[in-house]
Amino acid sequence: MGEEGKREILLVALGGNALIRKGQVGTVEEQFENLKVPIRQIARLSSHYRIIITHGNAPQVGNLLLQQECQNAVPKLPLEILVAQTQGQIGYMIESTLDSELMALGISAEKPLVSLISYVVVDENSPAFQNPSKPIGPVYTKEKAATLPYLLQETEKGYRRVVASPEPITIVEKREIRKLIDMDFIVICCGGGGIPVIREGRTFCGVDAVIDKDLASAKLAQEVGAHIFLIATDVEGAALHYGQPDQEYLRTITVKEATRYLEEGHFALGSMQPKIEAVIGFLRSGGKRAVITSLETIEEAVAGEAGTELVAGDPD
Repeated sequence: MGEEGKREILLVALGGNALIRKGQVGTVEEQFENLKVPIRQIARLSSHYRIIITHGNAPQVGNLLLQQECQNAVPKLPLEILVAQTQGQIGYMIESTLDSELMALGISAEKPLVSLISYVVVDENSPAFQNPSKPIGPVYTKEKAATLPYLLQETEKGYRRVVASPEPITIVEKREIRKLIDMDFIVICCGGGGIPVIREGRTFCGVDAVIDKDLASAKLAQEVGAHIFLIATDVEGAALHYGQPDQEYLRTITVKEATRYLEEGHFALGSMQPKIEAVIGFLRSGGKRAVITSLETIEEAVAGEAGTELVAGDPD
């Protein structure tokens, strides 16, 4: 139990793979079916924690860009508008799936849900705008990538389009989110890292970028005082020598150890690296627990029985 006897706040950051798994086309039916795995666990955890759900959008926003580029009948939309569209799309899918799972548990009427369109402030002078690094959209072979007109980067899964990804400074709706979770709403927010905006006087202006959802989720966890920050992805945790014969999954590591492994290049850019950076940032800002785990083991990770858990000091 947290402050004033309230249940602790658990923030679960779902990767884009929560909706589209490797090898899938990404039909609506596939995405709804895939969501059942993490959402069923989150529904059960909602009896013990106040819940915030964030989510990725890299496959979806990349697909929207491709759709725009394949037709000329309607005006093209800037990237921040596409991020907003995916917040509504995926928020609806998560909320409807969660409502069904809560209903199956017999607690639907007790748990109000809300999907919140979220802005995230970034620095307009960030060097990220000159060095696009965020992978979005489908995976291509090296041969296919060579024929495409936009910037691509090799990732663990293949070649993907990359766009600017400035670091988040603050979540604009942090006060509203905190009030909602204090009222026991399950809040779905910061989808796709949030809509990237810069300040212009007292107003905000959207920019052409996609914020990393793990870094935005860590910032939100910090700003609302989350007790547990959990990143759910398509692997069982962080690993040394990933994909090599001597691959070794890490169970419990300190921030100091994680920082050293990061510097040694063990965590791939655009996949595990931002996750490690996110949990390090959360713990250094005063967070209590941070875990990276698979979509199938969210409950076990919360219980301390799965995933890679980072701790601020020396592990027991």
